[in-house]
Amino acid sequence: MFLIQLDTNTQPGYYDDIKLFDVEQTLMPTHYPGNEDERRALEAYIKLSRAAEAVNNRVNEHLHERGLTVSQFGVLEALFYRGPLPVGQLAEKILRSSANLTLVVDNLAKRGLVARARRPDDRRCIEVSLTDEGRALIAGLMPNHVRGVVAAFAVLSAEEQMELAALSRRLGLAQGTT
Repeated sequence: MFLIQLDTNTQPGYYDDIKLFDVEQTLMPTHYPGNEDERRALEAYIKLSRAAEAVNNRVNEHLHERGLTVSQFGVLEALFYRGPLPVGQLAEKILRSSANLTLVVDNLAKRGLVARARRPDDRRCIEVSLTDEGRALIAGLMPNHVRGVVAAFAVLSAEEQMELAALSRRLGLAQGTT
């Protein structure tokens, strides 16, 4: 089993290098006085959280230049690849509550990037779709976004990326999400 270690540079929240270490050969420096299982799980959780935050910051840095939040980008991306979606399904796709998603969609609609319409077959259901402006924006953002993801994960071999994906999915499913 492997853990991720982040080497920090001089700026808080930024990392110079991400490395995998064999758990059996890695000391668990947490100061929590619990048993070995608790310390190991806590250390893995801390490293996973820090790595996820570092990767998210690096990959999503370009969104701020366009005035987008990560949630707004998630909505645009889901609609770009999935087509129009009801608000509830959209919330599930980007792992947000329907209440939070309403604000996100409101802000995107104010910018003219998405449109909302009641479904003709079920007037209770509101469907969200991309406008032409929203489609053009996300189409222009995706190549740079994908390059950022590839660059962030380049420190891992193809096999390590697949292992990380499998472990992440397994951990997420055990918590009730994917």
